[in-house]
Amino acid sequence: MPCRPIPRSLPLRFLLPALLTCVLAACATPAPFRPASAADARAVLLVSLDGFHPDHLNAGITPALSRIARAGVRAEWMNPSYPSLTFPNHYTLVTGLRPDRHGIVHNTMRDASIEGGFWLSNRTAVGDSRWWGGEPIWVRAEKAGLRSATLYWPGSEAEIAGLRPTRWTEYVDSDTLPLEIRIDTVLDWLSEAGATRPRLVTLYFETVDKQAHEHGPDSVQAQAAVRAVDTALGRLLHGLETRGLRDGVDLIVVSDHGMATVPPGQWVVVEDVVSREEATVVSTGQVVQVVPNAGFEAQVERKLLGAHAQYDCWRKSELPARWHYGTHPRVAPIVCQMHEGWDMLPRAAIAKRPAHDRGSHGYDPALPSMRALFVAAGPSFREGVVLPAFDNVDVYPLLAHLLGIEPAPNDGSIEPLRPALRDAGSD
Repeated sequence: MPCRPIPRSLPLRFLLPALLTCVLAACATPAPFRPASAADARAVLLVSLDGFHPDHLNAGITPALSRIARAGVRAEWMNPSYPSLTFPNHYTLVTGLRPDRHGIVHNTMRDASIEGGFWLSNRTAVGDSRWWGGEPIWVRAEKAGLRSATLYWPGSEAEIAGLRPTRWTEYVDSDTLPLEIRIDTVLDWLSEAGATRPRLVTLYFETVDKQAHEHGPDSVQAQAAVRAVDTALGRLLHGLETRGLRDGVDLIVVSDHGMATVPPGQWVVVEDVVSREEATVVSTGQVVQVVPNAGFEAQVERKLLGAHAQYDCWRKSELPARWHYGTHPRVAPIVCQMHEGWDMLPRAAIAKRPAHDRGSHGYDPALPSMRALFVAAGPSFREGVVLPAFDNVDVYPLLAHLLGIEPAPNDGSIEPLRPALRDAGSD
């Protein structure tokens, strides 16, 4: 792959990731190439704006995203899967499986058969294939002889079913690899000749989620983050047009969930709910998973099960059916769901909380605050279509359809999205 020149003006702290991206792209092991017709050579670019609520489209601060919506399709909103957390929903989008089926049941979890736990900053766990069930779309594409490239996506750092994307790299945040470099890297990939050009590309922006967590979804900082990712999308659109790629790329922009405001003081102390002697609390925050210690099962159930002022708790087998959750062995025996705007945290974490609004997600996916974004445009999509809300498991069969490959078994359906397609015939 030809690497784009790295500007001399680029700050030193950006040089290493920029060079790393170039080296990884150049040294990637080639996947089998399948000669394709011009129609088959369309690429699919899947972009995630973590924590981006669809209402931002109505605020007049997203000209680029609004342009994509006008030129193509948008959903009124997209329903996240339970739990409405980052890793479970990103992996659902690319597998079409609900978290209870693909196994990423939380951002933080344990598995009796895998030493150590799983959490987002645990690089060993994130890259361990044993955590990742199902078959993500890049694996399906590679099996079909189509090249894929990820920058970034949860799951893309692990070898799954013996395969990785043709191009992938470990995640670094936007302070290390700025949004504009991510955009230019993807544009370079899509500009390559057919022998090396990826047919599936994923791109991830964490900016909105980060600022909304730290300052609240309605904060000045969060609004600035919305504008920043929209500016990046504008750079992407300009690049697609100037490089003559617009008619050869189906662009899909999604988010994993929305965000709710958590005012100061709206927290519950974990240690006040259940003691370490009584139970192990595997995950805290909004979806709290509790494993009673031996001999304390009945006592913990008496304390937790049922409705409380700021949360509700169930046995895993008795969770609301609409959540499709509770059968996977990684789900703890007791699951407590916080009410909107409340967090359950250890006392030490609460002591570090700032005295201003913050943001959280992980609440009931049916809440309006948790709604996710879906916008798409490109040669495969009709213009000016507004779709009713649909579940995010339906994105995977759409991706398979656009790539012209047979989908793996999944929980979704292309039917809610078929009215958005120019070729709306059956698969």
